[in-house]
Amino acid sequence: MHSSIPFNARAARTLREKLGMAHGHVAYGMRASYGMAHITADHIAAWERGVALPTAGELTALAGALWCAPDELMGRPRTLLEHRMARGISAGDIARLIGMRLDAYREMEETGRWTGDKRQSANLGSLLDLPPRDFVAITGLEDELARLLTEAVSTRWQAHIRPIARLVAMERRDLQDPLRAMQNEYQALMAATLSRAGGASSGEDGRRYIDDIVNHFWAQIPDQ
Repeated sequence: MHSSIPFNARAARTLREKLGMAHGHVAYGMRASYGMAHITADHIAAWERGVALPTAGELTALAGALWCAPDELMGRPRTLLEHRMARGISAGDIARLIGMRLDAYREMEETGRWTGDKRQSANLGSLLDLPPRDFVAITGLEDELARLLTEAVSTRWQAHIRPIARLVAMERRDLQDPLRAMQNEYQALMAATLSRAGGASSGEDGRRYIDDIVNHFWAQIPDQ
């Protein structure tokens, strides 16, 4: 299974030109040092034009041929595979360091379904230095976060700040303003619904807010 990796074509071209390398030089480096026997100058040119994308393995080899880290050729990593590549860590090392069988880890990376336990999840987040938003998404905690946020904005957010902080691995003080703002937004929507003709006949605005509550939350958090 080939995953679609975010690729910065302009960065690849700029790095190659700074090294004074032609497309053929880069292709040769990938063949000679990384066993990419199928790679030709045409592949490099196509990637730089944006008409084709390298696979995960090809991107790693390309980074090596261009003497750069993989993340210099990537957009913002989101998936588990992308974060691992950006850190330049092998799947085997990840599996060993988080305490998981390699085949089990590879399956999670390929399917995008994380089934690790809490300890393995914590180890993964620390090893890859995952931003809170990506940690929650990768480890499958978005449904639980949505539940906690829904309770927070519809009751007392102060009573839910501790479990939310624990879930997203953030300090409680950094969540006070975002949760207060979200509760105000939600309560304002519900108040507007009640004040309109027909009273609480729909509550559609409030339901839409709840349906998208995880995105509303991250929009309140800087650098997420």
